[in-house]
Amino acid sequence: MSKTIISVQDLHKSYGDFKAVKGISFDVYEGEIFGLLGPNGAGKSTTLEIIETLREKSAGKIVVDGFDLDSQPNEIKKIIGVQLQTSGYYPGLNLTELLELFAGLYNQSIDPLTLLDSVNLRDKAKAKYKELSGGQKQRFSIATTLINQPKIIFLDEPTTGLDPQARRNLWDLIRDIRSKGTTVIITTHYMDEAEVLCDRVAIIDSGKIIAINSPDQLIDELVATGFERPKEVKQANLEDVFIHLTGHALREA
Repeated sequence: MSKTIISVQDLHKSYGDFKAVKGISFDVYEGEIFGLLGPNGAGKSTTLEIIETLREKSAGKIVVDGFDLDSQPNEIKKIIGVQLQTSGYYPGLNLTELLELFAGLYNQSIDPLTLLDSVNLRDKAKAKYKELSGGQKQRFSIATTLINQPKIIFLDEPTTGLDPQARRNLWDLIRDIRSKGTTVIITTHYMDEAEVLCDRVAIIDSGKIIAINSPDQLIDELVATGFERPKEVKQANLEDVFIHLTGHALREA
């Protein structure tokens, strides 16, 4: 079995009388794509923000690559990259200048064009963030998470609002990042996305983990209960038709 790179034990988070996270425990293995799934308000974003050192926990223990969250938060910050749902960038700077700015904050020396190459944005090096399409903005946001060459990156609903080509292009990018040894933690409301990308998923509801396993195993367990879809399952879906007819190439300005 792969090395455990994130260990969460009996995690709690309360806001006054409201308990957002109620004793969550799970491990993430090095080099996997791990999905945290759940409805809005389930506690998944709170859980990730605590691991990312962005929010304080009420109780529990978290260890990230051997570093204890309570005593070594700064060491954790050095080895993670965080891509949020919404990002604010200086409007007057182009992509190259923005990357150099972020690199300075991380005290890192980078080649901006090489980093833009990794997310297929070299041709937009002199463009400003506001001039990018939705898919390009998401890819650039992911590029900023890679500046410090993190061991772990956190992606919060990275494909929300993207068209099918941009969405599948981002899937390829996430797989490529993982193939280079980076562990990826992802939240998404798209179950097909989690099924395609994730090695394992944890499903959270009302602040508790109610299931954790590989997508295939969770599906097999459901089928074993006698569950049947009310509609015949086809070998393709409408998105497959769309991609087949229009191609995989991105249609970006």
